[in-house]
Amino acid sequence: MKFECLLDRCIEVVSLSEKIVGKKESLPVLSCVVIEVNKDIVFKSTNLETALELNIEGSILKRGKIAVPANIFLQILHSTKGKKITLEEEDGNLKIKSKSGTTIIKSIQTDEFPYFSIQKSDNVYVIKKDVFLNGIQNVHYASSKSMIRPELASVYITYVDGKIIFVATDSFRLAEKKFNTQLKNGIPDTLIPTKNALEIANIINNINIDDIEVIFDESQIGIYFNNTKIISRIIDGTFPNYNDIIPKSFVSEATLLKEDILTVIKKTRVFSGNSQQISFHLYPNKKIFSITARNSDIGEMSDTIEAAVSGEDIDIHFNLHYIQDCIQSLKTDSITLQFAGEGKPMVIKSVSDQLFTYLVMPLNK
Repeated sequence: MKFECLLDRCIEVVSLSEKIVGKKESLPVLSCVVIEVNKDIVFKSTNLETALELNIEGSILKRGKIAVPANIFLQILHSTKGKKITLEEEDGNLKIKSKSGTTIIKSIQTDEFPYFSIQKSDNVYVIKKDVFLNGIQNVHYASSKSMIRPELASVYITYVDGKIIFVATDSFRLAEKKFNTQLKNGIPDTLIPTKNALEIANIINNINIDDIEVIFDESQIGIYFNNTKIISRIIDGTFPNYNDIIPKSFVSEATLLKEDILTVIKKTRVFSGNSQQISFHLYPNKKIFSITARNSDIGEMSDTIEAAVSGEDIDIHFNLHYIQDCIQSLKTDSITLQFAGEGKPMVIKSVSDQLFTYLVMPLNK
């Protein structure tokens, strides 16, 4: 195997690959980038959950295949000078030649490297990259951290009434983001493990493209763009019928600046204690919206936030992290908090984006 390519492009490809590789010492090849040179120059990596294939442009001098540890490979590339490099297999190892010198990296056998494939079919969905990326970024934090119920540790994707919908929930909170997107055929309901979804988002976020091609089958999702292929395992399960728990009416409402409430919530972290409980107090007749937190060992705090308030008086308690995760992810200046009543869910909306909904269950006092 031997080829010549641009150093910057090689760094870009190996950087993306290094984020995907596995860390399992029992199967060393999973920590590697596998370089296959045939008709094309292809860099492959996987962690058994997500697989990535990236083509790189270059001058092919000899065909072949080799695997080298991704982290070592990337470190060497970052320390290499010059515009072009030559990569060559020599005595079973990888030799990297540049104008600054020569480096040899010991290789690892490729026999146990797993290969993933997904057949292209007529059901190829062309979706805006920003839709897929923002869908994952807007909801992933609401998924469960536990794999006891895999469907709750996933990002759910569905298509209803001309909208692609991304949803995640851990049963205590729920985030939903909709996008107006007309597709010829509705996409099948799909559950992508949250870890895999974030890996996909990280890859496409670093690529300058407008559209991606997405293929769904019974056990995998495939994403294609610019001679790049990402394949991820999907969950075989049923997502909860979450629409039934979203309140249809509210007794109170507050509209306020995102930065104002974020500032106060950060302050409550000092006083919320192990329970991480904070309390919202809404008194529309007095035009008051305040947040309190109390810790018997440290003290207590109470801050009033300027807000447009309406409806009934309400005192209600929440986990501060559930509130902070949502609000700091929103790209908006103002938000609306809608209260269904004591002991009932609160809904957070972005004033500038009514296609986003976040629901959080209250804590008992």
